Amino acid sequence: MNENIPPCPQCSSEHTYEMNNLVVCPECGHEWVPAAEGATGSADAPGERVIKDAVGNVLSDGDTVTVVKALKVKGNPSGIKAGTKVRNIRLVDGVDGHDIDCRIDGFGAMQLKSSVVKKA
Repeated sequence: MNENIPPCPQCSSEHTYEMNNLVVCPECGHEWVPAAEGATGSADAPGERVIKDAVGNVLSDGDTVTVVKALKVKGNPSGIKAGTKVRNIRLVDGVDGHDIDCRIDGFGAMQLKSSVVKKA
């Protein structure tokens, strides 16, 4: 049990507990991410996260990537071949791990997983 759990910032209750990455107050129901004390630079922005490609390179908006394995696409018999270049990607919080939003020539707009691409 961690004795260093902070009190609730809304109701000042000391009966808070940790649940995954959050701290929860059972009295008022407030949930928050505790501030990392003494850590500067590790959590600069709460929405900032690092997305890496299949080989560990850090991706950013506007990068060009190459698909490393053949992908099946619903409604298209051929799918996306390995080696297809995708230009000007956008990083998003997608569904089921699809964290790249892009437009692929011949297929249109779609979302890809970062684990199936490599930075070009």
